[in-house]
Amino acid sequence: MDFLPTTLSAISASLLQGETTCVSLVEHSLSAIAASHNEINAFITTQSDAALARAKQLDSLSTTEKQSLPLFGVPVAVKDNICTKGLKTTCGSKMLANFIPPYNATVVEALEKAGAIIVGKTNLDEFAMGSTTESSFFGATKNPLDTTRIPGGSSGGSAAAVAAHTVPLSLGSDTGGSIRQPSSHCGIAGLKPTYGRVSRYGLVAFASSLDQIGPMAHDVVDLGTALSVISEADTRDSTHARKQFSIAPESYTQKLNTMVVGIPQEYFAEGLSETVRTAVNNTIEALKVNGISFIPISLPNLSYAVATYYIICTAEASSNLSRYDGVKYGLRASGATSLQQMYTKTRAEGFGAEVKRRIMLGTYVLSAGYYDAYYLKAARVRTLIANDFNEAFKQCQAIVAPTAPSAAFKFGEKENDPLALYLADIYTVSANLSGIPAITVPIKNASSPIGIQFMAPRWNEETLLRLGYAVQNIPRI
Repeated sequence: MDFLPTTLSAISASLLQGETTCVSLVEHSLSAIAASHNEINAFITTQSDAALARAKQLDSLSTTEKQSLPLFGVPVAVKDNICTKGLKTTCGSKMLANFIPPYNATVVEALEKAGAIIVGKTNLDEFAMGSTTESSFFGATKNPLDTTRIPGGSSGGSAAAVAAHTVPLSLGSDTGGSIRQPSSHCGIAGLKPTYGRVSRYGLVAFASSLDQIGPMAHDVVDLGTALSVISEADTRDSTHARKQFSIAPESYTQKLNTMVVGIPQEYFAEGLSETVRTAVNNTIEALKVNGISFIPISLPNLSYAVATYYIICTAEASSNLSRYDGVKYGLRASGATSLQQMYTKTRAEGFGAEVKRRIMLGTYVLSAGYYDAYYLKAARVRTLIANDFNEAFKQCQAIVAPTAPSAAFKFGEKENDPLALYLADIYTVSANLSGIPAITVPIKNASSPIGIQFMAPRWNEETLLRLGYAVQNIPRI
């Protein structure tokens, strides 16, 4: 069974009807991972023995037990900054290259409870800091649709794993667009839930007030199924709202003739490639046939979003990554003759260039004399940006935007220009700063993989899924 265009419901039906088995699906997945590894490098670690043992256990269940599991027998890939008990969680870094967590993240527990089978951990930019998956200690991931181009990041491995048909579903994390941007570049769908919808317990922190785990798949309905599973209540994360998501199957096909979607002028200004602009505008025109109304809106503080994001995320990264000092766990450099030298050598050897850059930026904006000028001001602008969205949502139920300013670019194209890479997040970071949900869905009639993005008020993922489903069902030309 090929995992494209097979949906999760089709996989479950095939299993329940006896057309295939969990063991066969896992063997197919592991074989596809091995066959594509040298070319794509989507996975850092796989667990064949554990996955096959789990598959055999699931195959032995009764029909009633199988039918009660929403992800029965589904092979799933998990981004390698999400803790998995007994399986390496490296964060794409030398610092944690041999770290094996003693516990599972809440989302991993939820997946297994729902009948999913974790087949491996996917590659990512080191500590999820990047937009290309080039900064991984384990080498860059390639875009399965064109291996000369980036898959996006930081969840590039998770996007590539789905796009390469090795798994039908993966989990990523999104701090400033790290689910949506690689999904767009790899031609799949990705969902960043409302901040607090999914527990972050077991997610290795990059920027705690921005990070959120979400699903990536070919099919929008699969995103809804996955979100309903991973959003289960959890008391171990103080930021988790314990609002489990659910959606009725008929919601996807309900008419959208009362839907009003805002088009922010700021998202369609200078810097957007004409290829993306044309593809997004054509999709908007196609959606009007469904009765969706599009109105112009303004988000006046959006121009400050990227600067605000990078001040806040680097500050939080500086704080979160201070725990990696060679004492508690992870890498410890050899040859140090003092405690201070051990700290210095460990962090110098264990972190890559991009992580060091962000730690230094974050330490600077938090330092005495600069906290008020940078971090505190960024926190205030963050509130202004959130208020802009709140005001906009009084006029519309969702907002449309490009996912990325261009299609996937070639490897090395922006290697020496970190500022250009940071600006690639221009259309995604505002959703993280505001804590609102956002989805990207591939545009069918585009000349290259391009995603269209929708954002909605907090806790309104259903609106996004319905819009995404409508995009997914636009006829090919």
